[in-house]
Amino acid sequence: MQRIIDFILELDKLKGVTRKVKPLGLTRYENSAEHSWQLAMLALSLSAYAPVGTDMDRVVRMLLVHDVGEIDTGDTLAFVEGGWKERKAAELAAVERIFGLLPEPHGSLFLALWREFEQGETPESRYANAVDRAMPVLLNLSNEGQSWRENGVSHARVVARIAPPIQAGCPALWTYLEARLEDARQRGWFGA
Repeated sequence: MQRIIDFILELDKLKGVTRKVKPLGLTRYENSAEHSWQLAMLALSLSAYAPVGTDMDRVVRMLLVHDVGEIDTGDTLAFVEGGWKERKAAELAAVERIFGLLPEPHGSLFLALWREFEQGETPESRYANAVDRAMPVLLNLSNEGQSWRENGVSHARVVARIAPPIQAGCPALWTYLEARLEDARQRGWFGA
């Protein structure tokens, strides 16, 4: 029991990992714990658009563990270019440490879910990645490009980063976003 409690208390640190986008109507930035919860809700809410046969329970479990490594590494703006190999190596070391707090088989199961998300080879991981890429975009579209403007992120960079994973995991979601991103570009909501 104590190892599980220690793990859960370690996860509390995810609430202190600040991201670059603000929740709607708030002046503060969201944290990674909020982000993970919202992704799980988005995935379940969009389940009618997931590939046929997608195991939504597995998707939600992946979304709940996918950013746990940020406890040690911090968050990286999704639209940053370069340095991803180093960031992912640091995240792997972090999740191995954090999931290692748990007794087996729990630690290995969570680590396997994290790796599945990162590899993006299963229908569930592709759908989870699509949802993960979409949520910051949805927030930016709802707050006039707040983090894009603050961080000098161009329309081209957003599309290049999010289009492939969203098209691969949830094509209907990309169809929805594509027109709205073009509208945002015309409104001047990008930073470059």
